[in-house]
Amino acid sequence: MKLLSIGKYRSLQACASPRGTFTVLALDHRQNLRRANPRFQNDEELSRFKLDVARELAPYATAVLLDPEFSAAQAVTTGALPGDRGLVVALEATGYAGDATARRSRLLDGWSVEKARRMGAQMAKLLVYYHPDSPTAPETEALVAQVAAECLRYDLGLMLEPLSYSLTGDKLSAGEKRYIVVETARRLTAIPGVDLLKAEFPLPADSPETDWPAACAELHAATQVPWIVLSAAVSFETYLRQVLAACQAGASGVAVGRAVWQEAVHLEGTARLDFLRTVARQRLVRLASLTHALARPWTEVYTTEAPLDWYRTYPLP
Repeated sequence: MKLLSIGKYRSLQACASPRGTFTVLALDHRQNLRRANPRFQNDEELSRFKLDVARELAPYATAVLLDPEFSAAQAVTTGALPGDRGLVVALEATGYAGDATARRSRLLDGWSVEKARRMGAQMAKLLVYYHPDSPTAPETEALVAQVAAECLRYDLGLMLEPLSYSLTGDKLSAGEKRYIVVETARRLTAIPGVDLLKAEFPLPADSPETDWPAACAELHAATQVPWIVLSAAVSFETYLRQVLAACQAGASGVAVGRAVWQEAVHLEGTARLDFLRTVARQRLVRLASLTHALARPWTEVYTTEAPLDWYRTYPLP
């Protein structure tokens, strides 16, 4: 068991189910939503969409992942995010700098771990583009270490989301994807202050399902922290099978976005709300039930302690 500070332990506790499993509703998307629907070039329209989804689906999630630009504070002030659901706020700027085959991740200007903590977030999330063999890998590792140190300083849980990419521009083969996802988990979860890994499924969606259990087991063995599997815009039925394989291998839950709500991107008004209240809600409930039944509780990895005089020596920011 790893010992966590009380603040970080509370971060995970606030974003998970009472059993210790995660069903995180992911709504931090920015660029890809603007590309999917030209109406979302308008900031108000983009924010309205995110708040609609949060308001209808957050009650069925354990936490909601939002961005600081268009949704995090707005979800609090409008009541779209219930007070009994965890708030995870992204730290990164959307997209990447540099060449597509040597990507550089960036933090959002004017935003910080301290601000996330001060506005009431229960956890911070950092997305980085990472390939273990890229010339930019050391730079990315340094960025993760910098943010992780800030989360240690402010006693805030850190969810890390590494996204793989090709060094040649070609589509990753199944073997390459598996290597990158597993080796990324091995390297980046070893950085002190990283508490939860939001991992890609370690194989392409069209790979043979007979290969999935071994790949997920390899990912689990490489990961030094609890991990949850992201949806990456695959179909819901495909994602459901991926989640089953991941949880059977030791995943602690899910961070799901477009696999649940992607059809709503092209709907408006009543049609959007009807979809969210029926199809999307049913999907999220199914995932929550699956993770509750099969996912590994994060409390099997972490513990904390509080002797009666804990407050005298407790680290302060």
